[in-house]
Amino acid sequence: MNCYIGLDIGTSSVKGMLISETEILRLESRDYPVYYPQPGWSEQNPEDWYAGCIDVLKKLTAGFDKSSVRAISFSGQMHGLVMLDGSDAVIRPAILWNDGRSAREVEFLNNEIGRDFLLDNTGNIAFAGFTAPKLLWVRNNERANFDRAAKICLPKDYIAYRFSGCFATDTSDAAGTLYFNTEKRAWSEPMLDLIGISEEKLPRVFESSKVIGSILPGLARELELPEDVKIVIGAGDNAASAIGTGTLENGACNISLGTSGTVFVCADKYACDRNNAIHTFCSANGKYHYLACTLSAASARKWWNEDILHTGYSESFEAYAGKSNVIFLPYLMGERSPVNDTAVRGMFANLSAETTPEEMEYAVMEGVAFSLKQNVELIKSLGNNITCAGVCGGGARSRGWLEMLACILDMEIRVPLHEHGGVLGACLLAAKGDGKDITAFYGVKETILPDAALAVKYKEKYNKYLLLYPAAKLLVP
Repeated sequence: MNCYIGLDIGTSSVKGMLISETEILRLESRDYPVYYPQPGWSEQNPEDWYAGCIDVLKKLTAGFDKSSVRAISFSGQMHGLVMLDGSDAVIRPAILWNDGRSAREVEFLNNEIGRDFLLDNTGNIAFAGFTAPKLLWVRNNERANFDRAAKICLPKDYIAYRFSGCFATDTSDAAGTLYFNTEKRAWSEPMLDLIGISEEKLPRVFESSKVIGSILPGLARELELPEDVKIVIGAGDNAASAIGTGTLENGACNISLGTSGTVFVCADKYACDRNNAIHTFCSANGKYHYLACTLSAASARKWWNEDILHTGYSESFEAYAGKSNVIFLPYLMGERSPVNDTAVRGMFANLSAETTPEEMEYAVMEGVAFSLKQNVELIKSLGNNITCAGVCGGGARSRGWLEMLACILDMEIRVPLHEHGGVLGACLLAAKGDGKDITAFYGVKETILPDAALAVKYKEKYNKYLLLYPAAKLLVP
């Protein structure tokens, strides 16, 4: 029996999965902290990722025939900045995808360097979440750290380096740095010159299923794994989720209700959105995709229920569906797509003395779905025919949220057979690197159809939702 391991280096935890060619054998995870040293900042210690991966691997393989493990691959949170010195020591905490400190650098890139320059050389405009603005921030504010950097990489690539000794990345993750030419699938020399870094400091770029080496002998001994276990570079989390959910063909759509909410739409050919804040990235299957990111999705619901109410989650919303006037703008940490605004913040509207905490929870879920709808509509406007969507992420376990999403998008939602998109995608990329095209995990567990009457009411409320951002922008200090 051949077996494969996927590791998903997420924002809140590392998840690990062990599969055979026909079934999921084990699933493990380990949490680690996120640090917020200043408002709007978000950092992690890369050593926590590595320790989490080692712990998860030991749990996955405990009492298992380790000789059957053929390859390990990765899925990872995108855009994070990891800087290593000449001795491969981490210079400073990793700056994460949801960190907003680089607003000035984003303004410099978009307005002084110019969006046309960025689009021509990368396929995307600047966002605070991307890696290039973070590098410019370090150059502008921590010059000694910037000058010390001998290697610059992304979260999953740091782990792949620690596992294999090969300094590598893949096209899907690299496309989110803003110093990568998405169309050419190579580092962008004009952007590297602008930032002031050389290509020698960056990892070699491979396609996502490429074997970059074997597990390092010392690590193999520690984990009691064969020394010929292949290390496959893997993909950014959304591209890996597309592999895990079978979102592979032109026009196929997958929506993730994770910490953030993303809309992923496959495209056979390269094209970039020159008018809005929609990303164009490389896919993990050699193609391209559109990606739009709502920064606060399941995290917004967590904020409301756990941080504010200190209660559990509701699942019964019949009293509010199509009847509630409360509206929520989910911009708790600013927003990426479609407005690209780090300063704006969220709001509730239409509160009354009769408003209940449950109605506000409903509004939070609804606001996230409205934000996703806005991104879907923009991607449609680029000529993409989207008729249904798959779902993944922790929020997709909420049946009520999925029913709401189907009505708000006015399209069928397909729940995959297996919910763990990113980590399963990493497993399938590991298998692909070993020469195995596994499709046994694809399938639809359930299809959720929109309620026609509710869809009409949600459309009316969505038009009101669109009025909130201009109002919120006026309130920014």
